[in-house]
Amino acid sequence: MAEQMKNPEQDLSQQTRVRREKLAALQAAGEDPFRLTRFDWNATSRQIKDHFDEMEGAPVKVAGRLMSKRGMGKVSFCDLQDREGRIQLYARQDEMDEAVYKAFKKFDIGDIVGVDGEVFRTQRGEMSVRAKNITLLSKSLLPLPEKFHGLQDKELRYRQRYVDLMVNPEVKNNFLVRSKFIKHVRDFMDGRGYIEVETPVLNTISGGATARPFITHHNTLDIDMYMRIATELPLKRLIVGGMDRVYEIGRIFRNEGMDPKHNPEFTTIELYQAYADFNDMMDLFEDLLSSAAQKLLGTYQVRWQGEDIDLTPGWPRMPMHEAVKQYCGVDFMTIGSDEEAVAAAKSIGVELPETADKTWGNALYECFDQKVEEKLIQPTFITMHPVDVSPLAKRSPKDPRLTERFELFICHSEMGNAFSELNDPIDQRQRFQKQAEMRAKGDDEAGMMDEDFITALEYGMPPTGGLGIGIDRCVMLLTGADTIRDVILFPTMKPLD
Repeated sequence: MAEQMKNPEQDLSQQTRVRREKLAALQAAGEDPFRLTRFDWNATSRQIKDHFDEMEGAPVKVAGRLMSKRGMGKVSFCDLQDREGRIQLYARQDEMDEAVYKAFKKFDIGDIVGVDGEVFRTQRGEMSVRAKNITLLSKSLLPLPEKFHGLQDKELRYRQRYVDLMVNPEVKNNFLVRSKFIKHVRDFMDGRGYIEVETPVLNTISGGATARPFITHHNTLDIDMYMRIATELPLKRLIVGGMDRVYEIGRIFRNEGMDPKHNPEFTTIELYQAYADFNDMMDLFEDLLSSAAQKLLGTYQVRWQGEDIDLTPGWPRMPMHEAVKQYCGVDFMTIGSDEEAVAAAKSIGVELPETADKTWGNALYECFDQKVEEKLIQPTFITMHPVDVSPLAKRSPKDPRLTERFELFICHSEMGNAFSELNDPIDQRQRFQKQAEMRAKGDDEAGMMDEDFITALEYGMPPTGGLGIGIDRCVMLLTGADTIRDVILFPTMKPLD
């Protein structure tokens, strides 16, 4: 019995060889499908189904991939998949040229075809296209995976997204939502008088965030350069230059760990508005995301990571120290010294990273990061971050230990980050120096001194509100995706040997 069992790899090789033999026979007969350059289709599967009553009996030309073949002898049924869905093909020998029908019978699942026919309904009531002529437009030399296998093997899905989109057409919806969301963002920003700009991906300084950069080398200049970890500093230079409302949607690169929420390259929108502050940015963010849900999904209610999320505007706004007091029972506003703050953090099981200074601000932040963030399910703005972890944000006039900064959390995930931007060049230089000292101590996520940005601030930057939003996470929220890889067409993967 064991000798009769087939080796799956041998079976695959056999299928591949048969398909190549079919291609060779076509080429020898002067019918190489790869020589064809175009096919003038005029209808899609969705158009036919949505307008069937008007189109029934009408001639159509459709094109797509054969996903199944059924029937024997003189009648065949196929499922044709195009960009908008699937439609059944009905092919009958006595209604087609005999040579064309015989050639069609040799087509394989996965082949791409163009079909001339007419719209009709089968005896079983299925909307279909009655084929008059079928042209092979491209030969599939590899068999498609079975649907069950395609759904289960996520590694294959991410590595070969083209196969994933073929055998799991519902996957395409995530990327349609992504495209519509980005369009909504652009329309939203353009409608408020913002100008879309582009800034460099390669920089001589890593700045604008605390993250480990990717490093490359420019041969002509013979210098190391950094792929951007944020678009912040170039955009704020434009505010200095008088472009009062700017935004950029672009790829960001961070040489960090990978998990369901993080990919080394991801997409953000950063925006800056002169004469505004972080309160204006909160209003804008709430309006942007809630309106996207209403426009794209038709509701403020979404389901994400097993939770029912309500995006109805009016989201809570809570200072970080109040959140720590509410969820951990520690009131940092009654603590006056760094030593007492660190001890209070340790008392609830919070340890500060070795590279972090043992300060009041770092102790407060770590308590939030380690104990509170995971408890935030519904949309919540966490405001007034410590200055220790906010090197680019303006200090609060009420307490110089805090900054006018917020992060939006939904379902224990950070969705965006915003400041009343620091525009004091003297204060900014001191904070850059602090970051440089941390970097010298071994913190490779700390920022660098940016002398040109200091020079820009010395010319004068108006009071400015700035906001950065993670596009990928917003799409995860709107599609209910559990991992960032489900909303990035080509996520970063470890190479296979």
